[in-house]
Amino acid sequence: MLTLLLIVGLARAEPIRDGADAAALVWPPPDVWLLVDKSDRRLVVYSGATAFAEVVVGLGDPVGDKVRQGDRKTPTGTFRVVTRNDRSSFHLFLGLSYPDADDAARGLADGLVSTGQAEAIREADTAGRVPPWNTALGGAIGLHGGGGGADWTLGCVAMDDASSEALWGIAPMGTRVVIRE
Repeated sequence: MLTLLLIVGLARAEPIRDGADAAALVWPPPDVWLLVDKSDRRLVVYSGATAFAEVVVGLGDPVGDKVRQGDRKTPTGTFRVVTRNDRSSFHLFLGLSYPDADDAARGLADGLVSTGQAEAIREADTAGRVPPWNTALGGAIGLHGGGGGADWTLGCVAMDDASSEALWGIAPMGTRVVIRE
């Protein structure tokens, strides 16, 4: 069983860095991946098997999986960081690989996307690129600043700006992000 080494509050200037220091990890820590627990409104930062920081997040509608554009749901699944936007309206934005191949298959079966759109999503997923974000499945889901602690997004995972800045520095393209109920 993994032990969380430090729970980080919103008032800390560098919450994720403090957690890495407390866990005696080098900076930037290696093998970073992120776990978002929708039911607890928490993002846990890992270096390999070591959980070293926890951040309060805000979501869209936290109940259930994202199905379509405009449903305000935060998707569940395993995604990758596929784009980075330092000019986002919500501070720094780490864009995720939603929709992915599984979403494309569901969307095709439900008549939400065409065969061509589903294929384009699958190709982007395989290549680790930004998937089409302009389909009925929605898109432009990511991790960003602007404030955690309340569910206010259209499906993204929001946190305080200091945490967003720390993630920006340690979560490169391809970083795994698991979002669970």
